[in-house]
Formats: sequence, C-alpha cells, structure tokens
Amino acid sequence: MPKEAKPKKEKVTKKKDPHAPKKALSPYMFFTQEWREKIKDENPGIGFGEVAKRLGAKWKSMTDEEKEPYVQKHQADKKRADDEKEAYEGKSKAAAAASGDDEDDD
Repeated sequence: MPKEAKPKKEKVTKKKDPHAPKKALSPYMFFTQEWREKIKDENPGIGFGEVAKRLGAKWKSMTDEEKEPYVQKHQADKKRADDEKEAYEGKSKAAAAASGDDEDDD
C-alpha cells in the first residue's frame, strides 16, 4: 500500500539587510582572486570547473610560507569586517532603543 505524501514545509528565509557589512574573505579567496586570471591566461579556453580544480591543486601544493601573504590579507579583512559589524550592530541597537523610547513617553 503506498504511503501518503506528507505536505512539504515551506522554508522561511530571513531577508538579508542590504546595509549589513560583508564578511571577511578567507585566505584561499584572496589567493583565487589573484591567480584566477593567471590560470586562464596560461590555459585559454579552459572551463570554470577546470580553473577551480587547478586553483585548488595549486593552493594545496603551496607551503605555509607561500600562503602567508594571503593569511595576512585575511587577518586585515577580518579586522575590517569585525569593526564594520560592531559599528553596524551599534547603530541597530541605537535605532531599536530609539524606537522603544517613544512608547515610554506616554
């Protein structure tokens, strides 16, 4: 006897605030930004997936010393992201407090 189909639950997704600060990039992302065009130039006509494979292989073959510049860029970007997030959350809390204060005036 076939089972009854259960109704699918709708996923509720939060709308992302367009003014929210961007997250910090990983060291690998800084590496790929720098190397993607080099890989494409060395291999004309290469597909997106193949570029990703070659970038991954290059990253894995690098030593910690070779990765260090990208790690430093990540740390600087992480500090920027943390500072922006702190400022953003401070503004959000201040706005919430200001809107809450209006109700207390009665």
